[in-house]
Amino acid sequence: MSFSYLTITQAHHGLVTKQFSCIDLVSYYLKKIEEQKDLNAFITITGEAALARAKIVDAKIAKGEKLGELEGLPAAIKDLILTKGIKTTAASKILANYIAPYDATVVAKLKEAGVIILGKNNCDEFGLGSSNETSAFGPVLNPWDKTKVPGGSSGGSAAAVAADECVFALGTDTGGSIRQPAAFCGVVGLKPGYGRVSRYGLIAMTSSLDQAGPITRTVEDAAIVLRVIAGEDANDATALTSEPDDYLAGLSGNLKGLIIGLPEEYFKDGLDKEVEAAIKLAIKQLEALGASVVKVSLPHTALALAAYYIIMPAEVSSNLARFDGIRYGFGSALAKNLAEVYGKTRAEGFGAEAKRRIMMGAFVLSAGYQEAYYQQAVKVQKLIKEEYREVFNKVDVLITPTAPTPAFGLGEKAADPLTMYLSDVYTVSANIAGLCGLSVPCGFSSKGLPLGLQILGPDGAEGLILKVGYNYQENTSRHKQHPK
Repeated sequence: MSFSYLTITQAHHGLVTKQFSCIDLVSYYLKKIEEQKDLNAFITITGEAALARAKIVDAKIAKGEKLGELEGLPAAIKDLILTKGIKTTAASKILANYIAPYDATVVAKLKEAGVIILGKNNCDEFGLGSSNETSAFGPVLNPWDKTKVPGGSSGGSAAAVAADECVFALGTDTGGSIRQPAAFCGVVGLKPGYGRVSRYGLIAMTSSLDQAGPITRTVEDAAIVLRVIAGEDANDATALTSEPDDYLAGLSGNLKGLIIGLPEEYFKDGLDKEVEAAIKLAIKQLEALGASVVKVSLPHTALALAAYYIIMPAEVSSNLARFDGIRYGFGSALAKNLAEVYGKTRAEGFGAEAKRRIMMGAFVLSAGYQEAYYQQAVKVQKLIKEEYREVFNKVDVLITPTAPTPAFGLGEKAADPLTMYLSDVYTVSANIAGLCGLSVPCGFSSKGLPLGLQILGPDGAEGLILKVGYNYQENTSRHKQHPK
């Protein structure tokens, strides 16, 4: 049997029917990672531990014991998520040799379900980027075209899934960092609504916006993983206490009666013509499945990106203040006194993008400017949330492009941070408003690069956006195409 591009269901079936052993499965992915190490999708590989765990799973199968749905399945974890006993670097020099003393809640839940961790995925430093070029461990390459970026900040996770280096991966999304790389790499990326999944053990970038979620081959796989990682957590006061839905069971059923909203502001200047054509074709396909489509307006959409790039760096400057060379992580060997420990450690340890956002955040929070910038951005955030609430009283979901363009070239936007930030123009509003969002493959550019369709839903509507995405995938084949 071929191991190539197994879904969760296929991998589980192969194990329980003894078509292959868990050691065979883990060995396949470790070999793929080694063969494609030029992609640089992993910072740390935990091969020995993965094989040891696989041996235990095989012994369980031999005894005829029942396997859980995710048990024995090899997965990868973004290196912004704590993993006990394994290096967690946040792709930064300042945490290059940091070994986490505990598991993030999402990791603990996956381990409890029997998932085997293959290693830690490369990402933009502290999640600060849209191209996976800011990592202290080098950029990740896009498996579809190695001259292109995989997107960011969860670029390593998306590239690993697209290149068949794991069954699925976990990423984090603060302004599109799961959905945008999923679109660029031709895989599925789910950002749950804020609080649906615990943030405990995520290295904080922007505490009010961060969210962990799965990157998978199919929407069905995303539903399976979300069912495991969602739910309340006593360690995270922002985690929702309401019981999550059975996301897998909710996929069944057609789209008759569903009302889809198309925000006019998402289809204006700046949108690549090939992306627009792919989205419009996907909309026709959804209409053929029984959904009705109406145009809606979100006039404050244009302000979402500006508000995000004030709120986000403000919280970044606060969260990254803890990395000072005293308690953990890198400490400068050149420091001669306490003041130099702080200054030189941060100067040497942080990369250029991290420094840029720390300074931006410190500025917007400084005396005389906090009211003019940060407080105004928070007011705009409230307007955006209210605007979405009103729109979702009229429609069930929104359909938009995930990114305005296909994947761009390595280094193409590195010298122009503003142009880079515009890559997030269609994704940041979901974080600003606390919405859930799903990116699914919807076609290819003339150069063979994947394109992504974004499905947005109101708070608590993860099951609904997954159902829409599942129906779309069941009637199309874009997600079944893989890099050569």
